[in-house]
Amino acid sequence: MIRVVCPGSFDPVTNGHLDIISRAAKLHDEVIVGVLRNPSKSSLFTADERVELLREVSKDLPNVAVAKFNGLIVDFCRANEVSAIVKGLRAVTDFDYEMQMAQMNYNQAGVETLFMTTNPLYAFLSSSLVKEFARYGGDVASLVPEPVLHQLTERLARE
Repeated sequence: MIRVVCPGSFDPVTNGHLDIISRAAKLHDEVIVGVLRNPSKSSLFTADERVELLREVSKDLPNVAVAKFNGLIVDFCRANEVSAIVKGLRAVTDFDYEMQMAQMNYNQAGVETLFMTTNPLYAFLSSSLVKEFARYGGDVASLVPEPVLHQLTERLARE
């Protein structure tokens, strides 16, 4: 069985994230979406909220599971018998950073990294951009799944 992980902050999960997750699910036996808990980073949604949103939007993908992690992704991979990390690439700038991370992860733990190019519809998309645009009243309905849009709108209204 081939088990891979799609790690990220997912604050919030976007249609770009969901595209990579669903495409990875078609290619592998099991995909774990690894939600990073980073206490040094200020997030709009808690790790538990992000996990619940990801479970909701991936519920139609039977071979996708969602789990939280902190620390090194390679430690998560070892603990969960994950053979590879799947990462989406939007642009050349993503590649530079992700290539260094991939080489470090392989060097330290022998964990492979598989790169998937982003669907051109989402090449510009990032969680930070979605949050900023939504915060100023922009329409992000086409950029995030409906349950995420609802939670995002509700959360930003309370700020």
